[in-house]
Amino acid sequence: MASKGFELTVQQDSGDTMKVAVAGAIDLSCACDFDDALRRVERDAPGQLVLDLRRLDFMDSAGLSRLVALHTRCRRASRRLTLVRGPKAVERLLALARLDDEFDVVADPAA
Repeated sequence: MASKGFELTVQQDSGDTMKVAVAGAIDLSCACDFDDALRRVERDAPGQLVLDLRRLDFMDSAGLSRLVALHTRCRRASRRLTLVRGPKAVERLLALARLDDEFDVVADPAA
């Protein structure tokens, strides 16, 4: 799935995990499209959703708010959400918002 600022690559494994890789930038201009794409992925997601942020070039507070919304929806659906650690700028944004401890963040998507 591609949008003007980002691209999502979805991979369903043989178990109960769906992996979604995000590439590009998520900012105010495409945050709603990003949220819509995530909601479409969630409809088919089994018990765990892994969101890989390693290829994300940029994310602002609008993108961050969409991650928080995804986290909330996953908790309500009893679905586990795991973020794969992104670039330093994305990690810094999570830390500044004090959300780095709120999310389950791993360095390796296989973990």
